[in-house]
Amino acid sequence: MRIVVKVGTSTLAHETGRLNIRCVETLCKVLSDLKNSGHEIVLVSSGAIGMGVGKLNLPGRPDDMPTKQAAAAVGQCELMYTYDRLFSQYNHTVAQILLTGDDVHDETRTQNFKNTLFRLLSLGVLPIVNENDTLSTAEISIGDNDTLAAIVSVRIEADLLILLSDIDGLYTADPHRDPNAKLIPRVDEITPEITALAAGRGSRLGTGGMITKIHAAETCMAAGCDMVITNGSDAEILYDIMDGKPCGTRFVAGKGHKDADNR
Repeated sequence: MRIVVKVGTSTLAHETGRLNIRCVETLCKVLSDLKNSGHEIVLVSSGAIGMGVGKLNLPGRPDDMPTKQAAAAVGQCELMYTYDRLFSQYNHTVAQILLTGDDVHDETRTQNFKNTLFRLLSLGVLPIVNENDTLSTAEISIGDNDTLAAIVSVRIEADLLILLSDIDGLYTADPHRDPNAKLIPRVDEITPEITALAAGRGSRLGTGGMITKIHAAETCMAAGCDMVITNGSDAEILYDIMDGKPCGTRFVAGKGHKDADNR
């Protein structure tokens, strides 16, 4: 299988912005094991700005664009250094791909991105994709990495997108406020009722929330790619997902979409 795994800032970093060492080490170990078993893995990683916030000892996520870009420049270095070091322990080579809106919306640049990524996969490399927050502005930004992960999944015809978040999945109500909220294990169609369940914002250091994940699911399902939202606090849950065990919320694509696109 070709799998895209997106990991959010809330999984990678503590609220301080400092690296969550246990979570990141487990993530790299499990992804390496899945790659060893024959799967093609692409990692879409948030965390550059959040880790830059910690590295620069800022009081929180900045609001102004220059400071966001400065934090991203600092944080991206630490992020890739960490990934390179940890994946190297399991004999896997990583590559960094930083994208802006133009790279995924312009036909020529999209083709260049796909050519590079497919070649990396054929060479056995594990690509790590992030938005180029150092250069992105409101005009060229993709917006959030849930959206980026969905776009990447569709462009490379992935079989599955897994969003590792700080919540177990989509609930019938906000589980932080309603003790009777129940996890929805499977969604076959994005209805207005499903969209209405997604509200609010993500963590203090992140940019996304449940609504961005629902939009990502719409993008994937329309292209024939399943998507799973699950809690990333313990990356070993990826084993359960690959074994077909019920985990989080699975958005099941209509199986005719991808076949139709390929004809």
